Amino acid sequence: MSGHVAVVGATGAVGQEFMRVLEQRNFPFEKITFLASSRSAGKPITFKGKTYTVQELKEDSFKGVDLALFSAGGSISKKFAPIAAQSGTVVVDNSSAFRMDPGTPLVVPEVNPQDVHTHKGIIANPNCSTIIMVVPVWPLHKVNPIKRLVISTYQAASGAGYQAMVELQEQARDFLDGKKIAPKVLPHQIAFNLFSHNSKIGENGYNEEETKMVKETHKMFHCNTIGITATCVRVPVLRAHSESINIQFSRPITENEVRDILRSAPGVKLVDDREKNYFPMPLESSDQDDVLVGRIRRDISQPDGCGIDMFISGDQLRKGAALNAVQIAELL
Repeated sequence: MSGHVAVVGATGAVGQEFMRVLEQRNFPFEKITFLASSRSAGKPITFKGKTYTVQELKEDSFKGVDLALFSAGGSISKKFAPIAAQSGTVVVDNSSAFRMDPGTPLVVPEVNPQDVHTHKGIIANPNCSTIIMVVPVWPLHKVNPIKRLVISTYQAASGAGYQAMVELQEQARDFLDGKKIAPKVLPHQIAFNLFSHNSKIGENGYNEEETKMVKETHKMFHCNTIGITATCVRVPVLRAHSESINIQFSRPITENEVRDILRSAPGVKLVDDREKNYFPMPLESSDQDDVLVGRIRRDISQPDGCGIDMFISGDQLRKGAALNAVQIAELL
């Protein structure tokens, strides 16, 4: 029993998904509290057939709370997660605030569950595109150490929040009606378009999303020697991220060996039917707990047999955020 559970950022897209996942997995608790900004305070929320009132997040909100699931943005986490931890609450934080802090474990339960037990009150949930990638990549790395990863992402609007999902739907309607489109949430038109991920570009030309994928993978794998490069792109999809992954292994590996490893890997579902040209799609990975993996083939540009290409798709709001956080809580 987890005693008193709090959901911080309860009215946002991930907060809403937290509630769905907690209910579907029948997560044990004695009491649950929903916290959000003063704007959302007082709103009714229905959970497991009962109606609750959203409370305003304050410094004294964590008295008697055993577990807090945070998804309210980095600045809120930076301020309130340490306050919660000091009052004896274990925080699972979905923002980027503590991911690269050396004293905070960064966890995907299928990859590094043992790291959960090193926490000092806060556990970080990795970035969504990183989570979706490492679930199928880690079991391969355990069998045949990876030397290099080249990743291209196709990231859904949900990664930019609920309002970005609404904007995609509204823009699609406006576009088909011949109306002028004026982006408000995302920097460019997202309907019938795609663009480089809308995070800040660093001095080296990599955006923050790409840098997260590199650093977070190194941290969770406890291995800084893997060469990783990523190109992250926002696409007109509602809630599931897809990724093209090129892998260079230490030793030669066959397509069938990769399939065999992934067939029994936790959190992975093979969707790899060449005959029917049927492979992972965001439409089908939406609302799924598993990461769909397919297009598994030998990289013909690596004649030594050490290269494999694959294509994956996973629900950004579930495994990429809420589900992973709840799985961390279950480990505790």
